[in-house]
Amino acid sequence: MLTRSITPTLQRLAASFPVLAMTGPRQSGKTTLARHQFADKPYVSLEDPIERAFANEDPRGFLARFTQGAVFDEAQRWPDLFSHLQGMVDADRRPGRFILTGSQQFGLLAGVTQSLAGRVGMTRLLPLAASEIPAVADRQLSLDGLMLKGGYPALHTQPVEPADWFASYIATYVERDVRQVLNVQSLPTFQRFLRLCAGRTGQLLNISALASEAGITAHTAKSWLAVLESSDLIHLLPPYFRNFGKRLVKMPKLYFLDTGLACWLLGIRSEEVLALHPLRGALFENWVVSEFIKARYNQGQPSDLYFWRDNNGLEADLIFEQDNRLQMVEIKSGQTITSDTIRAGQRATRMAEDEALTPWLIYGGDESHERSGVKIFGWRDFPAAIL
Repeated sequence: MLTRSITPTLQRLAASFPVLAMTGPRQSGKTTLARHQFADKPYVSLEDPIERAFANEDPRGFLARFTQGAVFDEAQRWPDLFSHLQGMVDADRRPGRFILTGSQQFGLLAGVTQSLAGRVGMTRLLPLAASEIPAVADRQLSLDGLMLKGGYPALHTQPVEPADWFASYIATYVERDVRQVLNVQSLPTFQRFLRLCAGRTGQLLNISALASEAGITAHTAKSWLAVLESSDLIHLLPPYFRNFGKRLVKMPKLYFLDTGLACWLLGIRSEEVLALHPLRGALFENWVVSEFIKARYNQGQPSDLYFWRDNNGLEADLIFEQDNRLQMVEIKSGQTITSDTIRAGQRATRMAEDEALTPWLIYGGDESHERSGVKIFGWRDFPAAIL
């Protein structure tokens, strides 16, 4: 059982709310974590047709078995559960009584907000962060190996090749689940769309151009992107828009929440290919951004991350607010710090002037130090700085 950074957040919310809900992508470890952290509660999978049939035919009899609480896995499979739980928790507000897991795009979030508002603590569990992977701490995994493998727990606990696992994951979960929601008629078109998204990782998202290249309408592309985002497979990073004037880029940037999945979609199957791939820099930036997002979600916070780029080319790869000031982050995949790299970190603060904290520079090397007014973090060290 891998140690998950979200555990203190789960314990805190379970001590405050009668219902705790955990969403996230398929195979991110929701079921394993819920069963481990709440081992004293009965576990029920609502994907089990027998349990689901019992629940639909006799909901009172079904729930009578769990008056002291339970873990309901894939809770969205029984939509009536949420309204039944509302009555149960209103009658007995003991904290941490019911644990729900599921996927947002299948109605878990809608059911929670409609019936359990004010009664539920919400969490999101993404694939493993670097700080949760033992092979990173033990220095057994290189940066390219980590980006290629990604963070899905099965790839770090089972003897399976990433290429084999991702092929199965795409076919078994992504294509099946997304097609169920979107009623996709042409699977090859959707597969092409996924690969085109991977090719745009770390780039400004021009939906019209993406749709045209995929052979679909812009409306369809927006719909597909929305489902991929609610499935926690991609993240659309918005531009920062406060205080810096109006001459700014308004399109979001597209990132995958797992670099291993992005690598697989791009056809990258080995560290040797990744090391020379033209998108390696974008994939490193993708990995850094996803680490920040995971850290925020593990702490029970919204992502609240942004980027900045104006029409004159001034940019910051990542911006977030801290202590009413702005933290600028520059991301470089190279293993060597040069004077140009330092200047890039310094430029990131110019737009914010007195609002900016000391800029961060995260790069693909190993050393961490401060130089010329820039805090430099090697890729192994920076995850600890954001926890």
